[in-house]
Amino acid sequence: MRKSRLSDGVVTLSPLRPDDAEQHLAGEDELLVRRLNGGPGTREGVEAYFRHCREQWETSGPLRAFGIRAGADGALAGTTDLRFTGEGPAHGQVNVAYGLCPSWRGRGPATRAVLLVSGYGAGEGATEAVIQVDPGNPGSGAVARRAGFTLAGRTHRQDGTRFDRYVRNLRAGAGSTD
Repeated sequence: MRKSRLSDGVVTLSPLRPDDAEQHLAGEDELLVRRLNGGPGTREGVEAYFRHCREQWETSGPLRAFGIRAGADGALAGTTDLRFTGEGPAHGQVNVAYGLCPSWRGRGPATRAVLLVSGYGAGEGATEAVIQVDPGNPGSGAVARRAGFTLAGRTHRQDGTRFDRYVRNLRAGAGSTD
């Protein structure tokens, strides 16, 4: 497994574990369900997904999923992941996604997490990071902008869903804010 623990001294990212399922489910709300999860989570489903994430780490698969841990107790504040292949990323690009439990929103961990995973993506060879944001989610767009991403336009997925597309150059010396 490649370096999998990242920290800026305030937020720590580490691979999701099956024992994170309880905290993840406790922090799930309508926004996370609608924007990231596709439906309410179940313990079995979340644990299975977290095992899949672990397998991706162990096999150097295209997904790198992290738990965002914050506070004195390292509580699970949310998740962030990188996808090096799939719908959206072109060669050299990595897709960045993130979601926070309601009690952590507006407190900065998402921006910190995006900065950390962007650095990780660059270290894995990505030259550009992409964040796709639901136009009805201004908070997520604000995270992207604070992390040094710029709005590059609007895109549509194959299912017709519209997203604002934010990009950030990950090449060394390209105006990095981290």
